Amino acid sequence: MGRLDAFLRQFREQEQKLTVERREKTQCPYCSMQCTMYLHKKHSPYSSRYQVSPNREDPVVQGRLCVKGMQAHVHALDRNRLKSPLLRRNGKLEPVSWEEAMDWFRRKVTDTQRQAGRDAVAVYGGGSLTNEEAYLLGKFARIGLGTCYIDYNGRFCMSSAATAANQAFGVDRGMTAPLSDIPRAGCIIVAGANIAECQPTMMPYLRRAKANGAVLIVIDPRKTPTAKLADIHLAVRPGGDVALVNGILKVIVEEGYTDEAFLRNHTTGGEALMDYLQSVSIGEAARESGVPAEEIIRTARAYGEAETGWVLTARGVEQHATGVQNVRNFINLILLTGKIGGVGSGYGAVTGQGNGQGGREHGQKADQLPGYRRIDEPEHRRAVAEVWGVKESDLPGSGVSAFEMFSLALERAIRGMVILSSNPLVSSPDVGFVEKALKQLDFLVVIDLFLSETAEMADLVLPGSSYLEDEGTMTNLEGRVTLRRAVKKLPGTAKPDWVILGEMARVLGKGKYFSYSSPEKIFDELRCASRGGIADYSGISYGRIEEEGGVFWPCSRKDTPGEARLFTDRRFFHSDGRARLTPVPHVSLPEPTNDEYPLVLTTGRLMPHYLSGAQTRRTPDLNGKAPEPFLYMHPDRAKRCGLENGQEAHIVSRRGEMVLRVKLTSGIREDTVFGPMHWGGEQCINRLTLPELDPDSRMPSFKACAVRVTPVKVKGIPKISSMQGERSG
Repeated sequence: MGRLDAFLRQFREQEQKLTVERREKTQCPYCSMQCTMYLHKKHSPYSSRYQVSPNREDPVVQGRLCVKGMQAHVHALDRNRLKSPLLRRNGKLEPVSWEEAMDWFRRKVTDTQRQAGRDAVAVYGGGSLTNEEAYLLGKFARIGLGTCYIDYNGRFCMSSAATAANQAFGVDRGMTAPLSDIPRAGCIIVAGANIAECQPTMMPYLRRAKANGAVLIVIDPRKTPTAKLADIHLAVRPGGDVALVNGILKVIVEEGYTDEAFLRNHTTGGEALMDYLQSVSIGEAARESGVPAEEIIRTARAYGEAETGWVLTARGVEQHATGVQNVRNFINLILLTGKIGGVGSGYGAVTGQGNGQGGREHGQKADQLPGYRRIDEPEHRRAVAEVWGVKESDLPGSGVSAFEMFSLALERAIRGMVILSSNPLVSSPDVGFVEKALKQLDFLVVIDLFLSETAEMADLVLPGSSYLEDEGTMTNLEGRVTLRRAVKKLPGTAKPDWVILGEMARVLGKGKYFSYSSPEKIFDELRCASRGGIADYSGISYGRIEEEGGVFWPCSRKDTPGEARLFTDRRFFHSDGRARLTPVPHVSLPEPTNDEYPLVLTTGRLMPHYLSGAQTRRTPDLNGKAPEPFLYMHPDRAKRCGLENGQEAHIVSRRGEMVLRVKLTSGIREDTVFGPMHWGGEQCINRLTLPELDPDSRMPSFKACAVRVTPVKVKGIPKISSMQGERSG
C-alpha cells in the first residue's frame, strides 16, 4: 500500500501543477430572479471539474444562490445531452446529419402547407428562451412559416396576471417597482405564492421587511415554508380568492381605509365597485372562502392601516378559470387604498419561469407582436412589418392559446408543430388529451437538450443549446433586462437555438429575413421593433446592461435610465391616464366537488425541481432531494379515506387516474390535496387536471379540480383510460 499511496500522492501533485482554472460569469436558467454566478472550470490533462460560486456583485441578490442555482450547471454537462439531430425511421429515432434533418423539415412543411394551407403548421415556444429567441420564434412563425398559430408555455404561467395588469393599469410588467422597495412596505400580502421554495433568493426581501416592522400576510391553502414566516396565514379554499378579497374590500371601505383623492383623480370604476361591495356580507365571504370572518377583518385592518403596502400574486391565484378576475380583485385592493406609485408600495406578479416576463413581450404569444404590440392593431402591424421588411398584409392574424392549439391538432386544422424548449406532455392540463392530439399530427419537430417526454414523441428532434452555451438577454421579475454570455462550447453538432431557427427559415426560402451573425444583432432588431411599444427596449444595449447591472424597461432613450418604478406621477398606461377598478363577484369552481369526487386537487412546485423536471430530474443532487412525487394530504382526511403515511393511493378525476404515495401533513386544508407537477408519464399530476380556460387569458384551471382518493387495492387498481373520462374546457 505504501507504493500505491506514494504513486497517488505524486499523481495528485502532478495534476495540481498542470491544472488550469477558468472562471466565467453566467446566470441561473431557472426562476425569474435570474441570479448571476461564476462557473469555475478546473482542467488538467487528466480531468475536468466544475463548481459554482455566487456573484456578490449581483445587484438583485447580492451573492445569494439557492440549491437549484448551485446545481444548474450539472444538467448542461450531462452526457445524455442530445448531440446530433434524430429522425424517426421505422418507429425509432436515429441520428442523421443536419443537412438531412433540414431537408426532411423543408419537405414536411412545404407538403403540409401546400395541402392544408399556411396555418396547418404551428409553433409552440417556452418561457425560458432568451428575449432574442422569443422574438425570433415569433418572427419565424409569422415570416418563416406564415402561420397565425404560435403560443407558448407561459400561457400556463403568467397569462392571467398579465391580462389583469393590462386591464387595470394598461401595462403588464411583472413588478411595478424594484424588489428593493419591498423592505419599505408596512404590509405585504403574498397570495398563492410559495416564494420560499419557488424564488428562494427573494425571501431576504420579505425577511428584511419584517425586520423593519412590516406585517406579512400569506394566502394559501397550505402552510408552506412561506406561510410559516407570515404574521397572518389565511388558508383559503381553492377557488375562494375573490370571495376573500371582497370581504377585505368590504372592511376597507366601511372602516375608512380608502384613498378618496387617489380614487377621484387617478381611477375609474370606483363607484361601481363601492356599490357592489354594499351587497357583500363578511359572513358570506368567510363561508365562500373558508377563512374565518375575524381573520378577514384582521387582514383588512393590517393592510388598510399601513402607510405603504405591497401585494404579490402567483400561480395559486392565477391558474384558475377565473384567474384574471382573481388578480383584478387583488388590484382593486391596491387601487382602493392608493398603495401604488410611491416608495414602498406596489403590485407584483411573481413570475415563474426564467424569462416569463421577457418571453411574453416580444411576439411568441398568439395575439402579440414585439414591444407588447397587438397583432390585430393595424398601426402596430405596420410598425413591425416595416422593421421586418415585409408588407403589413403579409403578416398573419391572431391565433389561439397554447391548449387550444392541441384541440385544433385533434381536429386536424393543425397538422404539423414545431416545439422549442418546452415539454407540454408534462406541463399541460389533461395530458391524456394532449398526447392524443400530438399523435394526430402529421409531423412533430422538437428542439431541446434532452429526449423529454414530448421529444420522445417527435418525428424530428434537433439538439439545442443550454444556458451555458446560449447568449442573450433575459428580463427578470422586476422588469430588469439582464445579459447572459455564453461560456461553453456546444456538445457534438448541437447548435444555438437562434441559429437553428435561422437555418429552418433558410431552407424554407426565407433566409434573407434571418441573416444574423450574433444574438446582439437580433437584439438590435428587437430594439427597433419594440420602439414606441409598451415594452420599449429601444434605449437598451448590451453595453448598457453590462455597465449598469441591468436596465429596466420601458427605456426609450440611450441617455436616460429605464423606469424602475412605474406610476410615480400617478398616471397609468390607459389613454386617459387612469387605472381601472371593477366589481368582481365570486363564482363557484367550474368543477365542484360531490360525493363521487369529494376533494379538491391543487398542484404546484417543490424546491429541488423546476417546471416539468426535464433538467432537474437529471441532476442527481436535486433529484435525490425529491426522487418521486407524493400526494400531500391532511392526516384527518387520510384517516377517513383509510390511508396511512407512505401508503399508495389511487387518485381519480374525470379525466384520468394515477397512483401516488401519500405524505401526511397538517399544513393543508382537510378538503384539499396537493400534487407536485415535475414528473411525467404515470407520475404526471396533469393526467388529472382540468383544462377549463379563463375567458380572457385562456389560462387553464390547474389549481382546482375534483378528485377522489382511495387506497390501492391489494390485487391492483381498476384501470380507467385517461381518454375515456369526461373532459371540460
